[in-house]
Amino acid sequence: METLTPAEFRSADGVEDWRPRVTGAFALFRTQDFATGARLLAAIAELAEQANHHPDVDIRYRSVRVRLVTHSAGGLTAKDVALAQEISAAARELGVGARTDSMHDVMLALATPDPAAIIPFWKAVTGFDEVGDGVLFDADGRGPLIWFQPVEPSVRGKSHLDVNGPRAAIEKRLAAALAAGGILVDDSNAPEWWTLADADGHKVDLCPWRTTD
Repeated sequence: METLTPAEFRSADGVEDWRPRVTGAFALFRTQDFATGARLLAAIAELAEQANHHPDVDIRYRSVRVRLVTHSAGGLTAKDVALAQEISAAARELGVGARTDSMHDVMLALATPDPAAIIPFWKAVTGFDEVGDGVLFDADGRGPLIWFQPVEPSVRGKSHLDVNGPRAAIEKRLAAALAAGGILVDDSNAPEWWTLADADGHKVDLCPWRTTD
């Protein structure tokens, strides 16, 4: 089955609740209580069985997070668009709104001049899968992404966290981090990302999700 680019996925009607990423399309539904979340989960399960296409679902006390991807195709397909539309419709019927704008993902960035030389080690010790060029992903959704950042040999062995999310959420995090004593190390790449550090020098890149790819 032909895969879709993030832009092609977003162009479909009825997927406004969803954000396509390298690991799939995500939506976060704020259910406000566990019973409503359980009803939404039951609706998702029924839709998934009917479509023979099964998402990853994480249910918490006041939220349900859903990830769609077509594993056999290695990316997003029309099957994901159709199921996303149906899940959003089911959420609306339950009076549940999407709060995907408050989502984020955390990625560990490892600096290396040769990603291919160390990726097998990291796959072995974490059990993660490679889902893109130099990106490892926990198939169970419990761990952060691991990105192998190509760099010059002189800076090999360094690491930092990336926090990625919708622009409004990331800019809010930026202001909060600076108010909490964070240090703005580098804003030369803004508004694509900002590099911050804590008082001990541990670095974090705050990176808004791109919406043009």
